[in-house]
Amino acid sequence: MINKIVASLEEAVADIADGSTILIGGFGGAGMPSALMSALIAQGARELTVVNNNAGNGDTGLAALIGAKQVRKIICSFPRQADSWHFDKAYRAGELELELVPQGTLAERIRAAGAGIGAFFTPTAYGTRLAEGKETRRIGDRDYVLEHPIHADYALIKADRGDRWGNLTYRMTARNFGPIMASAANCTIAQVRETVELGQLDPEAVVTPGIFVKRVVKTGATA
Repeated sequence: MINKIVASLEEAVADIADGSTILIGGFGGAGMPSALMSALIAQGARELTVVNNNAGNGDTGLAALIGAKQVRKIICSFPRQADSWHFDKAYRAGELELELVPQGTLAERIRAAGAGIGAFFTPTAYGTRLAEGKETRRIGDRDYVLEHPIHADYALIKADRGDRWGNLTYRMTARNFGPIMASAANCTIAQVRETVELGQLDPEAVVTPGIFVKRVVKTGATA
């Protein structure tokens, strides 16, 4: 019997190794898998490469992971804001490597990994420092930059409801990067507000099919 529901957050993240590349869902606080992040901090994996839209907020979630000195590199589109003090401190101290990627390009690089696309051309960032060292090409009357997919060892995402096969639904904007990240990782771990029996999720409402999910853990947390 297929049953992807695990008993605890600790069990869900137990095998994440030092040096892993991890996709972390969320747009600011919306959809951030904070419970999984706290479990990862307690688990202690280090030298991580993290892919997220930003670089954490305040003292929780991704910011706390950076503050615990477990992140070696972050790939994101928006690292600095008023409450990104953990990122600022680590980056200024030379303890954290940053790869800055425009938000649309970041989303497409993740999606491309899940779709099996080897690379793609985009006009975004052409002629800027973000295009330095990358292949460029003129297509029609526009100049483009070649970008490559972002594959990951793990994806940590937050969904609203999940069943034992790993099918997921989301709550409004908390959906954000979750679906594309789920398809781009070797092992996707989803924290959910509620677990339900097979058949209770309307197939038309399922956003992430269970084929992309390895583990589901119930936390009860919303948004």
